[in-house]
Amino acid sequence: MSPGTFTPAPGSAPYSQMLRSQTRVETVLLLRNGEQLLLTLVIPLVLLLLLAGTDLVDIGGTSSADGDKVGAAVAGVLTVAVMSTAFTGLAIATGFERRYGVLRRLAVTPLPRSALLLGKGGAVLAVEALQVVLVVGVALALGWSGEASWGGVVALVLAGTAAFAGLGMLMAGTLRAEATLAAANLVYVLLLVAGAAVVPVERYPSGVQPLLHALPSGALGEGLRSVVVDASGVPWAQVAILAAWAVAGILLAARTFRWE
Repeated sequence: MSPGTFTPAPGSAPYSQMLRSQTRVETVLLLRNGEQLLLTLVIPLVLLLLLAGTDLVDIGGTSSADGDKVGAAVAGVLTVAVMSTAFTGLAIATGFERRYGVLRRLAVTPLPRSALLLGKGGAVLAVEALQVVLVVGVALALGWSGEASWGGVVALVLAGTAAFAGLGMLMAGTLRAEATLAAANLVYVLLLVAGAAVVPVERYPSGVQPLLHALPSGALGEGLRSVVVDASGVPWAQVAILAAWAVAGILLAARTFRWE
C-alpha cells in the first residue's frame, strides 16, 4: 500500500492539544457540578460577607493598627477558596471518577497520565482565578482599597494549590470514594475552624501555634494575611512550608495512587 493512503494519518493528537482539551473538559465538569459550585463559589462569597460585615469571628483585621477588616476577610476567604477547590473538590471528584471507572477508561486511551493530572491542575487554577476575581470584586464593593502585594498573592496561591492538590490526590487515590467524601469534608471543616485558615495564629493558644504555623492552612492563611493586609513582600517562609507539603503530597500520591 502506497504511503499517504490514510489521510489524515491515524495516531494520537499532539501532547499540547490533548492537554488543552483535557483542561477544558475538567474545567467544564467542575463548573457544571452544582455541589462543586456551592463549595468553590457560593460558600467563599457568603463567608466574605459574614467576615467583613459582622464581628462573629475575630479575624484580626479592624479599623485600627491591626489593618483593614475587609482585607483580612479577603485573605481568609482566599485561603478557604484554595482549600475548597484544590483539596476538597479535587479529592471528591477524583475519588468518584475512580469508583465509576472513568480513570480506568482514560488509562487505555492515548491520553498520558501526566496530561490527565496536569489537566486537573489547570482546571483547579482556572476555577481559582474565577474565585479571586469574584472575591476581589465583592471586597472592592465593600470598601476595600485593593492594596496588596499581588506578586505575593500569586506565589502563595500557586504554592498552596500544589500543596492541597497533592494531599487531595493522595486521599482520592488511596481511599474508597465514600471514605474520600467523608474524610475530605471533615478535614476541610477542621482546617476551616481550627487550622488558622481564617483566624490568625496569634488568636490561638500559644501551645498550638507552632503546629498551626506548620500546617498548610496556617501557612497559606498567615502568608495571605501578610501580603493582603500589610502589603508586605513575598513571605518565603510560608511559601517554603507549602512547597514542602506539595512535594511530600505529590510524591506520596504518585507512589500510592490507584487508578481502579
